[in-house]
Amino acid sequence: MKILIGKYEGTIYPEGDGYTGAVSLGFGPDGRRKRLKRKGKHKTDVRDKLSKAVKDLESGVESPANYTVRNAVEDWLSKGLKGRDPATVTTVRILAEKHVIPLIGAGKLNDLRADHVDEWLDGLTGKLSTRTLQGVHSILKRAIRQAQARDKVLRNVAELVITPKGRAGRPSRALTLEQATAVLDSAKSSSMNAYVVLSLMTGIRTEEARALRWEHVVAWVDDEKGWRPVTQAGFDHERFAVYVWRSVRAHGDTKTRKSRRTLELPGEAAQALRVHHTRQAAQRLKTGEAWQDHGLVFCSQTGTPLDAANVRRGFRAITKKARIGQNWTPRELRHSFVSIMSDNGVPIETIADLVGHSSTAVTEEVYRHQLKPVITKGAETMNSIFSPSKSA
Repeated sequence: MKILIGKYEGTIYPEGDGYTGAVSLGFGPDGRRKRLKRKGKHKTDVRDKLSKAVKDLESGVESPANYTVRNAVEDWLSKGLKGRDPATVTTVRILAEKHVIPLIGAGKLNDLRADHVDEWLDGLTGKLSTRTLQGVHSILKRAIRQAQARDKVLRNVAELVITPKGRAGRPSRALTLEQATAVLDSAKSSSMNAYVVLSLMTGIRTEEARALRWEHVVAWVDDEKGWRPVTQAGFDHERFAVYVWRSVRAHGDTKTRKSRRTLELPGEAAQALRVHHTRQAAQRLKTGEAWQDHGLVFCSQTGTPLDAANVRRGFRAITKKARIGQNWTPRELRHSFVSIMSDNGVPIETIADLVGHSSTAVTEEVYRHQLKPVITKGAETMNSIFSPSKSA
């Protein structure tokens, strides 16, 4: 049967167990006739498919009939992550392959609706944290955005959906002074001893500790009246500091500009680094030609950068030995630093400078549970003025 869809003429004819429809789109530059075909069980199915295809064509969309959400996500993974940090790429791929492709990837991209995206995200709220939900939602939005840019879909329905709140994560904790002492004692026999001591006693971020280089561990040289790298000056000095100038983030930048800071080291931290430097030199000789010199303070047994997962496992072993449980993370050493500083009367302005925050407001927001309440001064003063003994 002959049909007319918009300005295009076509036909629908029996083929196999159903019907095939073809619309003539005129002639291409090579002189050949251009035809658009769709198949279906019934004539009405075929006509609907042809109508939709023509509509997409006129809107500039040329998506293959079988182009799925999975295809769009995989295309974005292969083309849309160029120049990104390798660790970021790995994380994104894991999220996409675990939570996006298997759960919502089978449907055709052109058939995807906002309701489908809502249902998919709602099904993950009990399994994923809010931050992870935002991550998987972002993957879908970016994949469809790339498909839009390549004229494979008309609109991005994922942009129309609000990311729901996910499962509440475990709030970060801080070690008490007693727990911190137990952790330091347990870490002494561990290869992570210097890492733990430095993190707890300076409050540097885990990504800053893993990126620290020996050239940024410095000693105060009295004769020269200045700081010099221990790689040149050695450890036979009284004062030491670290230049917290790098992190394992993309391009090696610290989290913010204010995060670039110089921190003088407590004696125990300096001693831990002195011992660690000696052990690392022995390990380098033992490894021989297999050693990869990145100049890192904390590295693997072959000199390569430490993986965050390995650091977490090593720290859990230390907390287990300290008999405070294994449900602790290395970043909580930083929380513990803030808590110990606050408990000992260090002003919040100083704490903000030490941890590399841009303002005290950031410190108060991030570490509100670790900061000792200081709004007691008024009550203490009035008590001292109007105490019963004075009234008497």
